[in-house]
Amino acid sequence: MILLCQSVGAWLLFAYAVSASPADESATRGSRRDKGDPALDEKHQDTYGTFASEFYDLRYLSEEGYPFPTAPPVDPFARIRVDDCGKTKGCFRYGKPGCNAETCDYFLSYRRIGADVEFELSADTEGWVAVGFSSDKKMGGDDVMACVHDDNGRVRIQHFYNVGQWAKEIKRNPARDEEGVFENNRVTCRFKRPVYVPRDETIVDLHLSWYYLFAWGPAIQGSITRHDIDSPPVSENVVSIYRYEDIFMPSAAYQTFSSPFCLLLIVALTFYLLMGTP
Repeated sequence: MILLCQSVGAWLLFAYAVSASPADESATRGSRRDKGDPALDEKHQDTYGTFASEFYDLRYLSEEGYPFPTAPPVDPFARIRVDDCGKTKGCFRYGKPGCNAETCDYFLSYRRIGADVEFELSADTEGWVAVGFSSDKKMGGDDVMACVHDDNGRVRIQHFYNVGQWAKEIKRNPARDEEGVFENNRVTCRFKRPVYVPRDETIVDLHLSWYYLFAWGPAIQGSITRHDIDSPPVSENVVSIYRYEDIFMPSAAYQTFSSPFCLLLIVALTFYLLMGTP
C-alpha cells in the first residue's frame, strides 16, 4: 500500500511539473516584464538597436557610408569627330590649316538624322558660338542658333533673330536634344532642329539652301555681346543639308599671302629684284 501511494504521488508530481512549468515560466516572465526587469529591458533594447542599425545601413547607406545615395554620373559630352567630315556630315573649319573641332577658331558640322538636322558647334571663346541662316551674306533678317555659356557654367542653346545688327532672342526655340560643355576655354554644343517647320518669319526651313553666317564672342551674365571679329566668316556659297563637304577657311593670320594685294606685291618685288634698277 505504501509503495502504491508513493508511485501515485510521484506520478502526480511529474504531471503537475510538466503542466505547470510553461505557465509558471510565462507568468514569471510576465511578472518580471511588468515589474520592469532591468536585465530584460537591456536585452530588448540591444536587440532592437541591432535590428534598427542593420535596417538603416541596408536601406539608407551607400557602400561608401554616405547617408543618401549619390546621383548617377552624367554622361560626358561626346567629342566631335572630324574624320567623318565630307563623308557622313558636312563641316566648316575656320582657323589654322589642319585644325579640328578642338583647335579651330570656329567649327561647325551638320548632318541629317531622320526628320532633323544635327548641328555641332565649337569656338575658342568663353561666351557664345552661333550659326546664322541667311538669304544673303549680310547680317539682318537671319535665323540664328547660339550656344551661350552662362555664369553658372552651363551651356544653353538659344534662338535669335537678327534685326539689323542686333540679335533679338526668340522664345520659340526649335532646338531639341540639346547638350553643351565649356572646357579648355571653348564653348562646344550639339543640338537638333527639324528640317521642316511651320511657316514663321524667324525660323527657316532647312531643306532650302542658305548662306551660313559663323560668329562667336563674349557673354555678360549669360547674354551675348558683339562678336569677336568685325567681319565674321561666311560660307562662300549657299549650303544644302543634302550635300556633305569639308570646307576650310583660313583665319586672318593665315590669309596674308593669299590675298590678291599681297600676291601682286610679291610679284612686283620679284620682278624688281630680277630686273634690277636702271
